[in-house]
Amino acid sequence: MTNVSVRYIVEDVAASIEFYVTHLGFTLEQDARPAFASVTRESLRLLLSGPGSSGARAMPDGRHPAPGGWNRILLMVNDIESESIRLRTSGLNFRNEILKGVGGSQILLDDPSGNPIELFQPAH
Repeated sequence: MTNVSVRYIVEDVAASIEFYVTHLGFTLEQDARPAFASVTRESLRLLLSGPGSSGARAMPDGRHPAPGGWNRILLMVNDIESESIRLRTSGLNFRNEILKGVGGSQILLDDPSGNPIELFQPAH
């Protein structure tokens, strides 16, 4: 059962589906390309809203939703070192190197539209 849904504005729905399914273990739930798709991983449902979707429509003040920013989904991993190596080897882009803190380790990965994904390994 999905407990949380998050909407990401994306530039290319097909590229986003490929990214999340191939590299991060999501399952395609709904495919309405080129406008929209949803993918799931455990209790997370990620809504991928392309330029033609209702989620990407301009606001009354003229602003347009855009990908990127710093709000992000967080995916738990068991071995952040090996996971970051696997993803870098696939040619994916990271915003930083692994940061270690009292709660654990984290690194920020960008999806094809520049939306961040935090990979997080709790401290043992």
